[in-house]
Amino acid sequence: MSSVAALSMRLASAEDVDAIRELVRAAYAKWVPVVGREPRPMTAAYQDSINRHRFDLLHADTKLIALIETAIRENHLWIENLAVLPEYQGRGYGRQLLAHAEQLAAGAGRSEVRLLTNAAFEANVRLYEAVGYHTTSTEPFMGGTTLYMSKQLSRP
Repeated sequence: MSSVAALSMRLASAEDVDAIRELVRAAYAKWVPVVGREPRPMTAAYQDSINRHRFDLLHADTKLIALIETAIRENHLWIENLAVLPEYQGRGYGRQLLAHAEQLAAGAGRSEVRLLTNAAFEANVRLYEAVGYHTTSTEPFMGGTTLYMSKQLSRP
């Protein structure tokens, strides 16, 4: 008989920086051989980011399994990072965090959510497209292509 983990979400604090870094490095490790370098989230200065952005941490029981890093901008909510531990990917946690971002955007009076991703991160691109994001522009970046993506939210 298997037990179901209790999910909970909370805001991160400065004490969470090391756990955030470890989760992000684990989540993005699979992309290193694809792009031939560490993706930018793996090298971010989270000790600085924690003061500029909102981090929502998703836990299964007491284990940190996923996070979303966001910032309210003038006319949209920006998703800086979405990361799920590899062993928890494919279970809908990314979708759950994207839905949470939409709630944050609506609560802040924003009707658009934006993000960027590497075009080589095909699984991520498929997820974003599956929940309604579309590519608004592209640009070359470090030998690859950055996709700028957006989702319009219905106004309340």
